[in-house]
Amino acid sequence: MTRFPHDDFAKNYLTELLSPLGEVQTEHPLSSEIRYIDVWFIPRTATTAHHLGLLGRLVNHSALFEPFRNPVTRQNIRSCVNKLFTLQEGLLRENRSWPENELPYLWILTPTASSAILEDCAALGEENGISGIYQLPFILHTGIIVIHQLPVTPETLWLRILGKGRVQQQAIEELQRMPSDHPHRENTLELVYNLLAQLEMRRAQEQPLETEEEELIMQLSPIYLQRLEEATQRGVEQGLAQGLEQGLEQGLEQGLEQGTQQERRATAESLLQTRFNSIDPQLRTIIDSIISLPSQKFIPLLLTLSREELLERFGS
Repeated sequence: MTRFPHDDFAKNYLTELLSPLGEVQTEHPLSSEIRYIDVWFIPRTATTAHHLGLLGRLVNHSALFEPFRNPVTRQNIRSCVNKLFTLQEGLLRENRSWPENELPYLWILTPTASSAILEDCAALGEENGISGIYQLPFILHTGIIVIHQLPVTPETLWLRILGKGRVQQQAIEELQRMPSDHPHRENTLELVYNLLAQLEMRRAQEQPLETEEEELIMQLSPIYLQRLEEATQRGVEQGLAQGLEQGLEQGLEQGLEQGTQQERRATAESLLQTRFNSIDPQLRTIIDSIISLPSQKFIPLLLTLSREELLERFGS
């Protein structure tokens, strides 16, 4: 079980995309020892999720996803396959008649992979000819997706977001340009902003960042500011609509105040969620006190203070 920003992002991201299609379990424990499956997906139906492109085609049956931020190693592959076999053995103990073709399938997601590792795995390209997808021998029920080899098409977007460096940055830019009514655009962007907040927190704590992570911060910061401006504008519009009966000047003032409060609340909740994985009732009671400060003052506090320090500082 990991607590690295990119690992958490990958698990939250896949959960967001796949939950509407079936059951998603993250960090599923294996009984043989303390090990965890990153994402286990169990579909509700066999219908392909066309809106998720290639990712949707991978989940027409039960699947495990093991995403890697850095290039996968031989030991990584052995460990993932071992977890798959442990899970399959447990399922077969419960139901010995479980059909072979319905056993969970493992997908290892890696930004790059050396040709030597792929040869050692006897990995072959998929029959449909999409570059970057490799199948291990059938008995292993395992595939490797080399994200940086995938063609740059809308169908591969949802997998390329889990890439690294320029590949991930380009995918996020494509996501930003998608129609605002796409079912996964807004929630995925929110997860991306949470990743940005975690990276900013590490930088504020003077933890070392990779060059690609610094570049990602530079890329995402303007997008995040644009999102906050849009939230403020929505608040202005709502305030104007609500305040017209009381006069234009009062409506404008109300709209500005409402937009500012919405922006501060959204930012505070996002950072609290990122820091502590959830917002418990005690933390929720101090949000109003936190956002009474300007954003430039409370954001550094949310990035650096512990839960206890926040409650002591902002609690009544």
